[in-house]
Amino acid sequence: MEESLKLKKHHKLIVAADGGAASGKTTGSKSISKKYGLQFLSSGLLYRYASYQILKKKPKNIISFLRKKFRNLSLKKLNNKLLHSPEISAYASIIAKEKKIRNILKIFQKNFAKRFNKVCIEGRDIGTVILPKADVKFFFTCSLNVAAKRRFKELKKTNKSITFAEVKKAMRIRDNLDKKRKNSPLIQAENAIIVPTDKLKNIKGMVNKMSNVIEEKIKEKYGS
Repeated sequence: MEESLKLKKHHKLIVAADGGAASGKTTGSKSISKKYGLQFLSSGLLYRYASYQILKKKPKNIISFLRKKFRNLSLKKLNNKLLHSPEISAYASIIAKEKKIRNILKIFQKNFAKRFNKVCIEGRDIGTVILPKADVKFFFTCSLNVAAKRRFKELKKTNKSITFAEVKKAMRIRDNLDKKRKNSPLIQAENAIIVPTDKLKNIKGMVNKMSNVIEEKIKEKYGS
């Protein structure tokens, strides 16, 4: 088995990963982040965290409230199981349409990429808006049926009464909203590599495809 290339301390690698709900982008991004020592950030969790805080605190001025919340946000706060409820998912899609809210989260994500030399950010507008000059851009695709089965399996662990039909409907609505919104819609960047996770046999196949692209980029930038 061929050993993967190692990124050196002075090396810089910025990876953008985009795709719809349950397309496999989080699993893929986390896997390659671990493999190549990249700092990982999920933009979806930022929107979920913003939604959770708004619904919980009900601030009079949402924009100034979020500016304060995201000024010194620690990534530990994003590891909250409560962020994955259907209510939070639905509200995250609503606030994701708001330009002022997107700008607050955009600044946070851009600062995150500047702080670390080796970064992987996943979301819906990373390769097009947040990191347009990323070294590598991935775009994850998956049929709605397969994606809904994945999400249903995930949600069933914490919500026994949820149905597959509910999950599939919520995901169809979410992806349509994300594709049609005026501000930073979910679209494939011109130079993005497609990762069709419903056609790849397993997680290993997905990681291998991504690794090949990343290793080509490392060789191109720094030699072997």
